Amino acid sequence: MKTLTLALTLAVLAGGAFAADRPTAAPNTLTAAEEAMGWRLLFDGRTTAGWKGFKSPAPDAGWRVGDGALSPDPKTSKDIVTKGAYGNFELSFEWKISPMGNSGVMFHVIEVGDETYQSGPEYQVLDNAHGEPPLQRAGGLYGLYAPTTDATRPPGAFNQGRIIVDHGHVEHWLNGVKVAEYEIGSADFKARVAASKFRQWPQFASGATGAIALQCHGSDVAFRNLKIRVLK
Repeated sequence: MKTLTLALTLAVLAGGAFAADRPTAAPNTLTAAEEAMGWRLLFDGRTTAGWKGFKSPAPDAGWRVGDGALSPDPKTSKDIVTKGAYGNFELSFEWKISPMGNSGVMFHVIEVGDETYQSGPEYQVLDNAHGEPPLQRAGGLYGLYAPTTDATRPPGAFNQGRIIVDHGHVEHWLNGVKVAEYEIGSADFKARVAASKFRQWPQFASGATGAIALQCHGSDVAFRNLKIRVLK
């Protein structure tokens, strides 16, 4: 497995996306340094190209683009997923949530079951004032690994999220702080799954590759600067 700390340090020194709160020249664009490192956009800032519904060929009509961000209609939308599948990767994204809001970003989503979270581990997106227990707070792996600290910005402000998946080793970052780390398939991971609601879905965290999903959980939420770099 790669030395992730070294990779991230090099990314910072190169001026890549991980220079956590350093903006690109414009939202939803890549710098020359990012392009050289292999980053590519998942959202062009104007359309839902590259996204589709879960178990549906077209994106949910409720998802809209405004002010360079991708948002669902909180009353009618369902989750959307990338058309492409990803195994080992770094995903960088910005998110903002409404007061008391709740959402998430899933990865390794496969089209089995009724919901994206039944297969895809979830990076929690949340206004922590919602009062959720530690295992459900922003930046953690929902229901399984609590974030080590509350690194969120106030509701209505964009947060910088990052998910790194490297041959089962996963890190969650929030506003430049590593807030969760785990090994998919490890004894500890399996024990936590067995003690959680996810035990009822055998497909949970079973895929070595899969789509990335943006969740609509009945709240106003916005995503932008979604970019990914595939790891070998």
